[in-house]
Amino acid sequence: MRVAVTGTPGTGKTTATTILGERLETGPEPNLEVVHLNDVLEREGLYTAVDAERESKVADLEALSAWLEDRDDVVIDSHLAHLVDAERVAVLRCRPDDLERRLRERGESEAKATENAESEALDVILAEAVEEHGLESVYEIDTTDSAPEAVADDLEAVIAGEREPSAGDVDFVGYLA
Repeated sequence: MRVAVTGTPGTGKTTATTILGERLETGPEPNLEVVHLNDVLEREGLYTAVDAERESKVADLEALSAWLEDRDDVVIDSHLAHLVDAERVAVLRCRPDDLERRLRERGESEAKATENAESEALDVILAEAVEEHGLESVYEIDTTDSAPEAVADDLEAVIAGEREPSAGDVDFVGYLA
C-alpha cells in the first residue's frame, strides 16, 4: 500500500508522519515505512534548480518517482506527495492565519508565509490531489486545532480504511476576504 501525506508547508505533515512511523514500527500490520520525500530530495540531489526568490529547490518529479518505484509499502510525506503514485492521499489542512503564524515561527520569510497561507485558502494542494487521484482516494484532515498525535490517529484511520474519503469539507476561502 502507498499512502501519500501532503499539504501546504506548515500543516504538520512531518511531525504527524514521524509519530505515525514510530507507531508503525511497533504496531500491527500493515508494516509501512515512512519516507520523508523532502529528505530524499535533498540527500539524493533529486532537484533540477534552486528557486532563489522562493528560497526552495525545484523537485525533479520524474527522478523522485523513479526513486520510489520499487517501494510499495510506504507512507510518503511531502507537500509534493500527491504528485506521485499512491492508493490513498491524506491532505493535511490548517486555517491560513494559523499556518502563517506557524511558518513565521519556524523562520520562514513573511512573503513565503503569506504565499503559503493564500495557497491554503485557495485549496491548491487539495485540488491538485483530487485532480491527480480522484475524490475516492483523497482524505482531507484539518490539523488547525489538533495535537500531532491526533493527526497521526487520523492517518492511521486512513491507512486502516476506517475513514471515508473526503474532499471539500474544509473551507478557508473566507481568509481571503
